[in-house]
Amino acid sequence: MIFTMPEETAKPPESFESCLDRLEKIVKELENGNLALERALELFEEGMKLSENCRRQLDSAEGRMEMLVRKADGRVATEPLRLGDEGEKQ
Repeated sequence: MIFTMPEETAKPPESFESCLDRLEKIVKELENGNLALERALELFEEGMKLSENCRRQLDSAEGRMEMLVRKADGRVATEPLRLGDEGEKQ
């Protein structure tokens, strides 16, 4: 007789949008303030995990984004996207 181990099914990562939606619901529930301490801590922990997931996804997206730039000689090149004041220096 051969025994096989059940395959572990890795849960696909949640989309950014679904994580953000759940995070917003958690914040509203925590702001309501009518929670037992243990439930508030559970929600806080879940919220921190979701926040980290969203941050990782945003970091990944930022790393993939590039901006096309026409160089002085007329050729087009790619450069990393600069956010905020980094790319606005004059």
